[in-house]
Amino acid sequence: MSKVVLIDDEPKAIESLKWELENFCPEIEVVDTFTDPRKALKYFEADTDIDCLFLDIEMPQMDGFRFLDKLGERNFAVIITTAYDQYGINAIKERALDYLLKPIDSDDLIAACEKIEQYKKEHSLIDKFEETLLNAMSNTGSGHKRIGLNIDGKIMFLKPDELMYCEGDGNYTSIFLENGEKLFVTQTLKRIEQKLEGAEFYRIHNSFVINLTKVREYLKTDSMVVMTDGKSIPVSRNRKSDFLNKF
Repeated sequence: MSKVVLIDDEPKAIESLKWELENFCPEIEVVDTFTDPRKALKYFEADTDIDCLFLDIEMPQMDGFRFLDKLGERNFAVIITTAYDQYGINAIKERALDYLLKPIDSDDLIAACEKIEQYKKEHSLIDKFEETLLNAMSNTGSGHKRIGLNIDGKIMFLKPDELMYCEGDGNYTSIFLENGEKLFVTQTLKRIEQKLEGAEFYRIHNSFVINLTKVREYLKTDSMVVMTDGKSIPVSRNRKSDFLNKF
């Protein structure tokens, strides 16, 4: 079974699509529906495991493309559903799996659901390959772990010592390297923190994870750390004691 979520500001549109999926696409399970995209964003913050999102575009609270922008990284397919035909180019830019015009034709819906199954098979193979590659590169025989990051359609393998600090902003994270380079990834800081687990990294603030070996000074009065590149980063009050115990 493929798990899907439906987002549309019109309850009748959701009811109609759900009915068609249940009656024409038995391999599809609708696990949740939303008429408010803002509530849907909170739902996806919990790393929900789904295969596809059916997303309306014209919604008063937040249009579908803005929703995808706020969503950031996603590991599931997206099918655009809309009563308007002018969004095709944007749908392509957002890597939509399909584009269905309302009222949705049953044959088009069945074909779209077949694409979901194909998407699952292809990405299952990709995920297995990436997992094998990441495991191999993370254990290099020399005992030095390497960190794999998905950036612009490629996986970069970095030594922990190359990372200075990471700064999170919602669903995005900026990674600052010792050589002055800045990397931008569509992953939450929490996800990046999990990748760095076991290395010399510590989350000193809701928005920052730092490399402890790159700390030059700690300013007691201001509760700030100064990194070796001169960057000053605040230390959260509730993390201050634990941070100091790291040294």
